[in-house]
Amino acid sequence: MESHIQDKTSFKPVVGRFAPSPTGPLHFGTLLSALGSYLFAKCPGGSWLLRVEDLDPPRVVPGSAASMLKILDQLGFEWDGEVVYQSERFDRYQHVLTELREAGQVFDCNCTRREILASAPHPGEEGPVYPGSCRNGLRGKREERAVRLLVPEEVIGYCDGIFGQQLQHLRKEVGDFVLHRSDGLYAYQLAVVVDDIDAGVTQIVRGADLLSSTPRQIYLYRCLEIDPPDYFHLPLALGSDGRKLSKRNVNAGIVTVANGGKMLWWALEFLGQSPPQELLNSSSQELLEWGLNNFHAEQIPPRDRPIGF
Repeated sequence: MESHIQDKTSFKPVVGRFAPSPTGPLHFGTLLSALGSYLFAKCPGGSWLLRVEDLDPPRVVPGSAASMLKILDQLGFEWDGEVVYQSERFDRYQHVLTELREAGQVFDCNCTRREILASAPHPGEEGPVYPGSCRNGLRGKREERAVRLLVPEEVIGYCDGIFGQQLQHLRKEVGDFVLHRSDGLYAYQLAVVVDDIDAGVTQIVRGADLLSSTPRQIYLYRCLEIDPPDYFHLPLALGSDGRKLSKRNVNAGIVTVANGGKMLWWALEFLGQSPPQELLNSSSQELLEWGLNNFHAEQIPPRDRPIGF
């Protein structure tokens, strides 16, 4: 069985990015990704790009993107270039999808979720493993169709900069995955790879909940004949119930301009940077400056844990 392990030895100019979804207010978990990606990119003198992942219109909260960008700006974050919105890039996604189809790397699938659940060999980490039902032609009469990427019978691996080596057998653990949904929307796996390629991103810093998505993205990079970026997945902040903090969690810790300094102190502490206690009541700008001058990536602990604020 062949294993493809990402080689991280070659030098690349650092181009990082932060890509929030505008599905609610800025919360502590999102701030962690913003701060982590900012420090990883800016400390070596790299660029930090900002992209709004408004790919799924039914989930977008009106005004959320503008609110998040305003707060980040007022907290002192400085991004390079214009903000990119996924909702303005659908033509680009379709172009790449057409290229993949012409190369014979995708196929149409009209299976319902219920049909996949009934025939999947076993449940995967992110749902039922697609069993390949339509790989050799459509099997049902359903008009709605998804477009799936044909995946190989092999292990895809990479070395995460925080969590270490990761391995995933794509066909056994995920199956042929969706790039274009049956409801007409483009899938995250396609959009994120195309966006990062077009922006020249060399470094991705994001939450550990996306560790298992990365092998799919690395394989898609290979299909597009592009070297993947370096990956650093940050530990997740957990609530008192032991679950990941999110915008839907009333105890998430909403970030505002008023509490931004304290939230940044807690974010630095959570990322293992040990900011001085006397900075707890400092301004967000002072805390960002301290972070840029004292950041040590090797101190980030590779484990999810509760946050104590």
